[in-house]
Amino acid sequence: RELEKLMTFGFFLCVDTFLFIFTFLPIRVALAIIRLLIWPLTRTSPVLKPSQLHDLLRATLLVVCCWLFLYVDVSMLYHLVRGQSVIKIYVIYNMLDIGDKLLASFGQDTLDALYWTATEQRRRRREHVGTLPHFVLAAGYVLLHASLVLFQAISLNVAINSHNKSLLTIVISNQFVELKGSAFKKFETNNLFQMSCSDVRERFHYVVLLTVVALRNMMELSWNLEHLSELFPHLLIVFGSEIIVDWIKHAFITKFNSIPSHVYQDYRHVLSQDVADSRNKSVSSDHCDLVSRRLGFIPIPLAVLLFRVVQNCIHKTEHVSIFTVVMSFMCLLSFKVFLSIALLGNACSFLRNRQKNTNNKDTPKKDRKGSAVPVSPFVAHRLPRVDSSVHIKADLSEIDRFTMCSNRIV
Repeated sequence: RELEKLMTFGFFLCVDTFLFIFTFLPIRVALAIIRLLIWPLTRTSPVLKPSQLHDLLRATLLVVCCWLFLYVDVSMLYHLVRGQSVIKIYVIYNMLDIGDKLLASFGQDTLDALYWTATEQRRRRREHVGTLPHFVLAAGYVLLHASLVLFQAISLNVAINSHNKSLLTIVISNQFVELKGSAFKKFETNNLFQMSCSDVRERFHYVVLLTVVALRNMMELSWNLEHLSELFPHLLIVFGSEIIVDWIKHAFITKFNSIPSHVYQDYRHVLSQDVADSRNKSVSSDHCDLVSRRLGFIPIPLAVLLFRVVQNCIHKTEHVSIFTVVMSFMCLLSFKVFLSIALLGNACSFLRNRQKNTNNKDTPKKDRKGSAVPVSPFVAHRLPRVDSSVHIKADLSEIDRFTMCSNRIV
């Protein structure tokens, strides 16, 4: 129960971060451009705020990568993968899964270096390369990561559309291989926190993959709803197997390592604190940047892939396309505002309740006369230790998805 509360909250954090790319980012870029145009009249200093410069870089990177990704022939790649044998597709799928995790770690550092280089103070002599080389490196990373996720979606699409469904069974069984590499190893609370962040990110990753698969199949069959009823059970099996594997994996890890279930409340406390802190005006980092570092979730490659797929689904009629884009933007913007308010309210409510519970635990029990009730030494070890949880939260606040903990990264 506590695990699913954490997973659900983290999943909607990823949704909120992903929707930021399509809703708030265009508005913030427009405001930054207006500020840049009226600067000769106002002469304010600086010309652009660091957050506005980040938005312009992020939007430019997204536009350039989306434009270059339009030249990728998805149909040719699909038939190329479909012509391979079952064992080759299985090996390719495993390699892509490993490469996705490695590129996520590399991409976070690449984007951070780009943003830091663009906003640092100018000096006469640089000790490193400038903004343009960092931008080229970031664009190369986004294209590579988006291509890798595209191959993952194509491999999953081939598995779902195979006649004997044996490839789909192999792909689903690959998720259970995680149990062998994690359930029988020693875990500490910090490592379990990293694994929980990884599982949150994987769930959203699978949702995007399955969405791409559904859109491609529906587009090829002229949006026949009867085919959707045949496709939906296979998509549900793939996503349901991911949830079941997470339940089994976390159950055995907490059992073998004697980790209490309330530790997931500490993990949720950290994510809720990030949401609450990101709304402070004194914080320089954006909410999306905090979530990306904490969960290891980078939305730009997924946004490039989804744009490439959705672009083919929109009719080529000019008036219909403009109307569809405008209405979709308004719907996504409304949902984004509602989701942001709901997440902030949920985070503040959770932090407030945790603070009350902590204060109640710190207050000793008193009898009717007002004196403290002595606690038997035989039941003292069963009482929750508030001090240890406080230390856990202090340590977790400094841990990101790819932080080295206990000499390893989960």
